[in-house]
Amino acid sequence: MATERLYLVTYDIADPKRWKYVFKTMKGYGRWLQLSVFQCRLTARRRAEMAARLEELIKPSEDHVLIVDVGLADRVSPRVESLGKTYTAPTRRALIV
Repeated sequence: MATERLYLVTYDIADPKRWKYVFKTMKGYGRWLQLSVFQCRLTARRRAEMAARLEELIKPSEDHVLIVDVGLADRVSPRVESLGKTYTAPTRRALIV
């Protein structure tokens, strides 16, 4: 199995229509945490694919996407402090296709 890394992806998209396309795209790569924040476990290939797809969708002069590499997915345990609404960390589940 290819090595997966954990990424936090957050974005600020100026146009609501583009925001919707970015949101739908990100749902295919990770778990939604908040309005414009996703947690993703990705191989290098999937990460490159995601970045390329996002570059096609955004308008660089108006939009901003941050991809934060947290580390090896199996070796990192993010510590999250949540203020306000209850936060439940995403869990990894097997998916049979």
